[in-house]
Amino acid sequence: MKRYLRLARPFTLLPPLLGIVSGAVCAFGSAHNPDPARRVTWAVILTVAIGSLCAAAMNAASNIVNQIADLEIDRKNKPGRPLVTGEVSIRRAWQTAVVLYALAILPTWLVVPFPYSTLSDRLSAPVPLHAAFFIYVVGALATLVYSFPAFGRTKRHWLAANVTIAIPRGGLLKVAGWAFVASVAALEAWAIGAIFALFLLGAMSTKDFSDMEGDRAHGCVTLPIRFGVRRAAWMIAPFFVVPWLLIPLLAWLPLSGGPPLLTGNRTFLTALGFALAAWGVYAARLLVRDPDELARTENHPAWTQMYLLMMAAQVGFALGYVI
Repeated sequence: MKRYLRLARPFTLLPPLLGIVSGAVCAFGSAHNPDPARRVTWAVILTVAIGSLCAAAMNAASNIVNQIADLEIDRKNKPGRPLVTGEVSIRRAWQTAVVLYALAILPTWLVVPFPYSTLSDRLSAPVPLHAAFFIYVVGALATLVYSFPAFGRTKRHWLAANVTIAIPRGGLLKVAGWAFVASVAALEAWAIGAIFALFLLGAMSTKDFSDMEGDRAHGCVTLPIRFGVRRAAWMIAPFFVVPWLLIPLLAWLPLSGGPPLLTGNRTFLTALGFALAAWGVYAARLLVRDPDELARTENHPAWTQMYLLMMAAQVGFALGYVI
């Protein structure tokens, strides 16, 4: 079991789990909640629980198929991983990934917003209300597109790789969580998702610096390989700060003469945005202070700060919609 847990990389499962819960809470506290009474029912709790566990399973499956595709790269970059050491066979890894994909996608068909509460109602709900299911399918396909040549292997290109990660794990993750409670037709859901997608578009490159040797040998032109370590660090530093400054902007700026786009607690969201931006400045300083250290350390502090910052933002957004 320990070998399979290492294969799944448990630390990386927390952000998607929190992302789903956060997205659902935002929808619940927003002006778009279809339940005028805003009742916290067991149906709502069960729906969010299913969705968050499915998101974690999806990320675990993604981690496994990425390690399968990158086995030769990992022999150089991460020789201690279970597939490289032979602790887990490729066949067993594929079997585990398939099971996890099934557990991640199939239950989400039951995830539909109010007023559908019974099992029969959820199964027979109109197809557009099953938006979460289709978002999860797209997310699963994105993991294959990122990793395998047959699907495009966007990992080989510095920009395409980050886009393939940022859209499903940033933007669509929040929208999927929103879909558990309210309709995804609300522009607010996509605006929140866009903030997280913009953050990941740059911040995800922190993982590429220590992998340069193996990536270069196998034709993956990542950001630090394409632009050099020092320039790449300065390129991604703004992504740790700028996305969070959009929060107060969207919380106060009227949309087409109407109310602001974000319908949560404006004062709290404003404070959240500036606090996350300040944290982002600290993380960015870790990046640019000694860029060469990024290429020598597998888990650089900036990489850890990236994950912690994203999880803090998930929790913060949820609080901003219930306070």
